[in-house]
Amino acid sequence: MSDPSPPSGRFAARPALGAVACLSLLLPPFYVSAFWLQTGLFVMAAVIAAIGLNLLVGTAGQLSLGHAFFLALGAYGYTWFADAPRRSGVHELSGLSLPPVVAFVAAILLTGAAGALFSPISGRLRGMYLGVATLALVFLGHHLLLNATPVTGGFNGRTVPPMEIGGLPLDDSTPLTVLGVPFGGLERLWFFGLALVLVAWLVAHNLLRGRPGRALGALRDSEVAAAVMGIPAGRMRAAAFTLSSMYAGAGGALLALAFQRIVPDHFGLALSMDFLAMIVIGGLGSVGGAALGAVFVTVLPQALGQYADQLPLVVAPGSPEPGLAAPEAARFLYGAALVLVLLFSPGGLTALRVRARRSRPADTQAPDPITSVDRDTADGPSLKEHTP
Repeated sequence: MSDPSPPSGRFAARPALGAVACLSLLLPPFYVSAFWLQTGLFVMAAVIAAIGLNLLVGTAGQLSLGHAFFLALGAYGYTWFADAPRRSGVHELSGLSLPPVVAFVAAILLTGAAGALFSPISGRLRGMYLGVATLALVFLGHHLLLNATPVTGGFNGRTVPPMEIGGLPLDDSTPLTVLGVPFGGLERLWFFGLALVLVAWLVAHNLLRGRPGRALGALRDSEVAAAVMGIPAGRMRAAAFTLSSMYAGAGGALLALAFQRIVPDHFGLALSMDFLAMIVIGGLGSVGGAALGAVFVTVLPQALGQYADQLPLVVAPGSPEPGLAAPEAARFLYGAALVLVLLFSPGGLTALRVRARRSRPADTQAPDPITSVDRDTADGPSLKEHTP
């Protein structure tokens, strides 16, 4: 038997290109402005939460409209765990004064516990029925955020305590210079956010490559076939919902650190719709697709707001001139992108890459080992892969 042909240069270069891309993410704190650093932190929080929602919707086939509730629970949970009891205006605010890292982990566990409490419902319902049930969580959560004043600060919100790792606060309180560049809170949070995104990506990647991911994909493709293979449908759906909630909690806690002050209006139904747009535009069932969609939906309104005075029909906030404010213009644009994706590329942005790869001549295509997590399609783990 002849030896297999060596991998092409394109395929052999993929790990090197990936390493270069990862290293390039370490450079922005040294070169970009505070605005884009904060935008990057918003993107990282969105990527983490979008990966979690994609595990539920794209892989398990369960619709959720309540992702904003779990983001809020993570944000306010971290704030309450980490903050000390104090007075703010006319309100007495409570807190547990836990170390920030412990508070961050506790916030993730809190959202996981909330998802587990909802799991009897998420395990029994599916499709639009689960979507309607989770929709109630958003309205219930908004009511609680406005009225649980000792915990949330009510309508005025609450200041978020800074993260602290190894005695180094990730804020502007302690001067720090790295390679001649002043490292304030945003610069320090950037690396903390990158670490969280890496952990979230690896957990999702390994989960979808393993038996749980294949089982969820089989359940999504055919519940009858999954039952024949001995997959417990209710238990798997409940587990997917709980894990998705924990991802949202981590994203919400990071979002709170980026905002530095959180108010209930940040976590409304529009935020849940934004996350659904992220995973559909990026590509259902793909971890990379969730990240691409999160970047697109998060950066677009920030960029429109930053360059509103240079764009037609877009006006800066508070401007008396006729036109669209940046958030509304962004929603129009990624709404249009959503329609175009559904019409011409139902697999999302990642499916375009697959289509381009398949359109290359056969002699130029590199071997591409398919895995259940990063095939860059909207199909996710297939039933065929689960079958022994």
